[in-house]
Amino acid sequence: MRIFITGASGFVGGAAARKLSEAHDVLALSRSEKSDAAIRAAGATPVRGDLGSVTTAMLKDVDAIVHCAAKVETWGRMKDFWAINVTGTERLLKAAREAGVKRFVHIGTEAALFYGQAMNDLDETAPMAFNSPLPYPRTKAHAEKAVCAANGNGLTTIVLRPRFIWGPGDQTLLPALKEMVDTGRFAWIGGGHAVTDTVHIHNVVHAIELALVKGNGGEAYFITDGGEPISFRDMLTRMAKTANFSLPDKNMPGWLARGAAHVMDWMWKLTFRKSPPPLDPHTAALMSRDCTLKIGKARRELGYEPVITREAGLAALEASR
Repeated sequence: MRIFITGASGFVGGAAARKLSEAHDVLALSRSEKSDAAIRAAGATPVRGDLGSVTTAMLKDVDAIVHCAAKVETWGRMKDFWAINVTGTERLLKAAREAGVKRFVHIGTEAALFYGQAMNDLDETAPMAFNSPLPYPRTKAHAEKAVCAANGNGLTTIVLRPRFIWGPGDQTLLPALKEMVDTGRFAWIGGGHAVTDTVHIHNVVHAIELALVKGNGGEAYFITDGGEPISFRDMLTRMAKTANFSLPDKNMPGWLARGAAHVMDWMWKLTFRKSPPPLDPHTAALMSRDCTLKIGKARRELGYEPVITREAGLAALEASR
């Protein structure tokens, strides 16, 4: 199979490129020489361009697209998120159809349902947050809507919604935690007692492999590690341990964190600041709200079963220190 990947210099896209290139011809969208090198190291062939410049020629003879690229930050201007997450996805879908691509696997997120509320035991019938005040959730909801609507007439589209992706190769979460600890900015929100589902990067890649050949077109699937949810405090503490640092006990009540974050967000935008505030509304809500998801649909329609447990993944990370 000839597969085209976006976001292959990132965590999910890079892991997908490494695995898929073992058995397939993999091309990957690249915006720089640095990305070229990362893509080649993953066993794929870089194709220079970005989501705004993808052409049908780039997708010549491509059988499937795995769309991992997105603006994933928790704070910023809505228009900037929209340009990448929505408009970029729509352009890629258009090029895919014009090039005769048969399958489009979109890496979505449970955040597409999030406007700041607790999400307990949700399945895929839960409504998406098209009017979320949070830029990332709103734009990912609209991107997913575009992907599902594009299904048909020779193009099969599948959306995967992984939650709290972690594991070897993480370029975002652990480095950000370490930087917050080192600069004295880390504090638990609500004691870190909110519970969450998680998904190891190996399980995400397994789900991508399945979605390339299975699943019902125009449908979305939650993907997690299965098993019991875990508190943010327990998960982040154990992850930090695998990277040889510890998290302090400093704490802020959830209601106070959410209120302070909204005030800072308003002030930062009012004064046109480009750097994020110390605490933003998305992070404050995310870290103080439960998020547990059902994966029965993925099991039934994709044949998905986690290939690694959370415990095994954490043990492997610690052993690799």
